[in-house]
Order: sequence, then structure tokens, then C-alpha cells
Amino acid sequence: MVRAVDLIRKKRDGGALTSEEIEWLIARYTAGEIGDDQLAAFAMAVFFRGMGGAELAALTQAMLDSGQVIDLSSVPGVKVDKHSTGGVGDKISICLAPLVAACGVPVPMISGRGLGHTGGTLDKLQAIPGFSVELDDRRFVKQVEKHGLALIGQTDTLAPADRKLYALRDVTATVESIPLISASIMSKKLAEGIDGLVLDVKVGSGAFMKTLDNARALAKTMIGIGERMNRKVRALITDMSQVLGVAVGNANETWEAIEVLRGGGPADTLELTLELGAEMLVLGKVADNLEDGRTRMVRAIKDGRGLEKLRRVVEAQGGDPTALDARENLPMARHHHTVTASQAGVIVGFDTEAIGRAGMVLGAGRAKTSDTIDPAVGLAMQVRLGERLEVGQPIAIIDYNDPALLERAQPILWAAVKLGETAPAPLPLVRERLP
Repeated sequence: MVRAVDLIRKKRDGGALTSEEIEWLIARYTAGEIGDDQLAAFAMAVFFRGMGGAELAALTQAMLDSGQVIDLSSVPGVKVDKHSTGGVGDKISICLAPLVAACGVPVPMISGRGLGHTGGTLDKLQAIPGFSVELDDRRFVKQVEKHGLALIGQTDTLAPADRKLYALRDVTATVESIPLISASIMSKKLAEGIDGLVLDVKVGSGAFMKTLDNARALAKTMIGIGERMNRKVRALITDMSQVLGVAVGNANETWEAIEVLRGGGPADTLELTLELGAEMLVLGKVADNLEDGRTRMVRAIKDGRGLEKLRRVVEAQGGDPTALDARENLPMARHHHTVTASQAGVIVGFDTEAIGRAGMVLGAGRAKTSDTIDPAVGLAMQVRLGERLEVGQPIAIIDYNDPALLERAQPILWAAVKLGETAPAPLPLVRERLP
């Protein structure tokens, strides 16, 4: 007779669980036959002991099998999605997905909400008046068939074991476990019915992975899961030592992504969009190589196909397409305040996580999942790494509705800017490509 305590002890003592043991454990937990206390012990054992490749594939499969897997066989072509491990100012999905779909690769994208210092794609999309991220499986498939793109949140039927286990990890200090992170991400993504996946693994002060070694380990782990489950997975390790783009928030980040589709936007936001998109087009067998992929992406910006694709998807999901025409058609904060420097010096670093936390304090993010988002508030960074900062020079412009929250956010921003004498060597936006 199999007992949860025996499997926990086996993993605690460094043993490798069989696929049958992992399947039994996850199935019983999803059904409520095993409690949170024992799964918490299992998660902590994995945190300290890790998991081998076969165990990871089995855990991912077990979480995948806990719910439905969307059948996209009716959609022609190679279905490819992108996943980011989360950063500050990361609005890439909103401009990336329409461009890739406009280039002929179907993108069935299921995204998440923001928590802590990182923003969520769903919150940014819902800054568009009327936009619904809640489509059932049937509507999701129909929209991908018609438009080559759907942008929704995780449904109740997709990997329900992951939803339970993630909530448990959040309160048991096991979120940072690379095996558990990897199985969580891959189970949700594979439940979409995709053929290929491009990972944007962030590294730096605004990322969950602060070091290149940890980011690389996470990327390789997820690539390994993909290989064992017959999916093509590519990973870019990208820099998160400063805010991506300028805007941090929801409506302002959505507009920054729209600006990319309109032929503008910050240089780094455009660059990362093109790099990730080129990888997706190669995986989707539309582009011959990365250079061809970049060329096709740029063409879809210039001829307006990317913007038009997003407009059609906004309409299909109940949103107001005029939101794509002017910033004023998205939520706007009532007040604005410029944060200025009180000291001079060269910017040698940012506490980018703190900048994200300042946005959260303003109401643009959540400290806990039950918190309510204010889509109008946020901030726009006015400085970059290596710049010379003078006293009185603007650091950031804050959009706010509540003066009390402004008072809390402003000192966080001041403290987030690190000054010195010599500019640091610039880091490339794309640090590595794997495999």
C-alpha cells in the first residue's frame, strides 16, 4: 500500500520517486485525499533535494493530467507560445503575440496576473476597457482558429494541481525551487496544446533569478522537460538589471506595447520583442533563421499587420478597439508628480525589484492575490544605467490617485537608485540563448 508519508520520506532522504509514485501523489492531492500539510512537506523535500529529469517530467505530466489539455489539432501550423519568468516593466507579450500571429504562427497564449514586484499580462490587458481574459476552452480554440491568437488567463480546467500546489508554495517558502518552478510553468504551458515554447528567463535585480547561474539552471531545467515531453523549447536569458522600457504599471505599459506596434516604443522593448519573435517564427517554421524572423517581424510592424491583429483580438474578446488609438482612451490617473534627484552622481545600479514594489504601493500591483489593481496608476522612469544624474534632475514621473500612496512610494524610488563615480560596463539585453 502506497502512503504519502513514505514518498515524502523517500524524497527527504535523497531518493528518486518513480513516475507512478509521483502520479499517485499528485492525483490524490488534487482530489483532496492528501492534505496541504503533507504536500508542504513534499515541496520542502524537493526544495532541498531537487529532482532528476525523469522525476521532473513525471511531475509535469501529473500536473498536466490533473485537468484538461486543450486540443488545437484543428488549427493548422505549429502552435508556439512564449513565457516570461517575470520582471519590472515587462509588457512584451502585448506586442509580441500579435506580431507573431500576424506573421503566420498561431499563438495560444495563457498568461498570469501580477504579484509582488512583477506585473502580470492579464492586468495590463484588462486596462483596455471591456477586455475579457476569461474564455472557456471552446471559445479559446475557436478564436485561435479564426485569428491565430487568443490572450486569456488560466481556466479552472487547466492544470488544477498546479494551482493548488502554487498557492501552497507561496505560503511555505518553496516558491524559489527550480524543479517546482519548472514543472509549474511547463504544466500550464503544455496544457495549452502548444508544439513549441520560447522562454524569456529574466536575470538581475528585478528578476526572481538574481544570478546568471540560477537563471541558466532554470532555463536548462525547463528545456529538459520539453525534450522529455517532445516539445521544442528555446530560452533567452535576458537582462533585468533595470526597468524594461520606461513604463511600470498597467495602462501605461499597455500603451507602451501598443506604441511598439505603431512603429515606436522604447528601443529595448522593441529589441526584445524582435528577438523573442524571431525565435518563435523559427520554431513555428515560418522563418528560415533568426535574421529572417527579425525581418518578418519588422515588416509586420511597418505594414500595420501586428496592430491590426491586436485590434481584431481586442474586439473578439469584448474590448474597446479605440483604446489602441490614443493613450487617453485607456485609464488615466488624476495626478502626476515628478521625483527628482537629491544627490549627483553616476547611476551605477538600480534596485529594480524596489521600483516594481513602488508601483505596487501606488496600486499598480498586488501584495497578495486578493488585492485590487488600479489600472491608471504607475510610473515612468526617466533615467538609465550609466547616466550622470544632477541634483534636481527627474528620476521618475509618478501617476497616482491617492496622495497617501504617493508619499509611501516616493522614498522607495529614491532608495532604488544607486550612485557612484564610474559608469558600469553595459550589459547586453539578451545575455544568453539556450540550447
